[in-house]
Amino acid sequence: MRLYKHMKNLLFAYLLLLSGTASAQFIDTSTERVKTPLSVEFKRIGTLKPRSTSAIESSRITVGCETLDRDFTDFNGYKAYLPPLGVKKIRLQAGWAKCEKVKGVYDWTWLDEIIDFAVANKIDPWLETSYGNPIYEGGGGRGLLNSMPTSPEGFAAYGRWVTALVTRYKDRVKEWEIWNEPDHPMQKNSPETTAELNIRTGEIIKRIQPEAKIAALALATHTDTTYLNRALTVFADRKKLDLFTWVSYHSYAFRPEQSYIGVASFKRQLAKYAPNLLLRQGENGAPSGYIPSYALDKYYWTEYSQAKYDMRRLLGDLGRDIETSVFTIIDIRYAGDTPVLNMKGLIQSDLDKTVIRPKVAYYAVQNLASVFDNRLELIPGFNATTTARESTSLFGYKQKAGKKQLVAVWLDSKTPTNLFTTTPIDITISDGNFDTPVWVDLLTGHIYEIPKGSWQKTGTTYTFSNVPVYDSPVLIADKSIFRL
Repeated sequence: MRLYKHMKNLLFAYLLLLSGTASAQFIDTSTERVKTPLSVEFKRIGTLKPRSTSAIESSRITVGCETLDRDFTDFNGYKAYLPPLGVKKIRLQAGWAKCEKVKGVYDWTWLDEIIDFAVANKIDPWLETSYGNPIYEGGGGRGLLNSMPTSPEGFAAYGRWVTALVTRYKDRVKEWEIWNEPDHPMQKNSPETTAELNIRTGEIIKRIQPEAKIAALALATHTDTTYLNRALTVFADRKKLDLFTWVSYHSYAFRPEQSYIGVASFKRQLAKYAPNLLLRQGENGAPSGYIPSYALDKYYWTEYSQAKYDMRRLLGDLGRDIETSVFTIIDIRYAGDTPVLNMKGLIQSDLDKTVIRPKVAYYAVQNLASVFDNRLELIPGFNATTTARESTSLFGYKQKAGKKQLVAVWLDSKTPTNLFTTTPIDITISDGNFDTPVWVDLLTGHIYEIPKGSWQKTGTTYTFSNVPVYDSPVLIADKSIFRL
């Protein structure tokens, strides 16, 4: 009997290891997993309970698993942290040069492991067909810069690669992206060249997988409407707009809300060409410390300001009905004579690509993902006013079943800080629906009751008085929405 129990335990441990849940040993699952100086007068009644990917049906949030194609991160080192995070999609480059090191011979081993792990854990892979392959003359480079094919031989080989890629993964991958940041300032790709590559690739994908959803362009900027307009003109002239579900873009601004000026311009451009073509935010996130280069560099970020930034950007996108992504799951160790660590990861790593621990941002995104899934929907024309004296973001949601409501709110006039001093404001919501309203700090996941003297209902109008807000998202919601 003892031997049987021992073997049973060993088998269980082995299955856990295969599923990736056994080695995420650094995740803090306590109710005090994030400690901050935040102090509010409300009575605390609980903490948000994280939900794994297997417990969430679907959501519109992606976490980046980029650069595996160039071995800048180690998937096996961090994969166990993906299911507990609760984010339902991952974005990664498929890595032509890593798969085809000998002409005509594809080695899918590394990519199979990633795709199979994701699918087994109910995570949807979002696969990008970049970059190039230097084993072919004119096949392009294997990194970001100057990587597009330029010769007939290169384009022919690229076409064979995409065909083989989609054929292999069409039963497991439903969403695709064409090429990463073709408009990067250090690139030399014209909008017309980029559009033609997108059409060429999109046609291959759709021929093999007609139901595929494809994100076009993956632009490095959200402000260059000229580049976007010229690319869309090619799509329209070639009558190929229907190949694509989204136009994806990346937009880094120190105050994340500043990005939406350009995003609004992008939306107006899309409306001129194809009203059904959506925007998708494909890459954005802040570092957790000072970095000398890369996006949002030369600023003294901390784990607190990183977490605030990531949540503000994710909720700012979702609140504008834009599918969104956080960059990235783990710090990236870029290659070179002098290795550089891009500290935008939700998980801390070192120059050896070793997992150190989840950062504050990991738990913040985990909290956010546990709430903002397909059970909630935006309230069209949400009507709310505040007494805030500075710029404030505020979005309203309701349950699809039950119809109880949730409001996300934060002060957005500055780059996220390390401060936790709150400002009291009044919020009035027309046509509200709350039975037992609670206040939630999304950074810590702590849930507080809102005293009866701090809110009142007149018909369907709700007024919440002296609500504490700061530069990190907080929620007013019906208690029934949450798992404590």
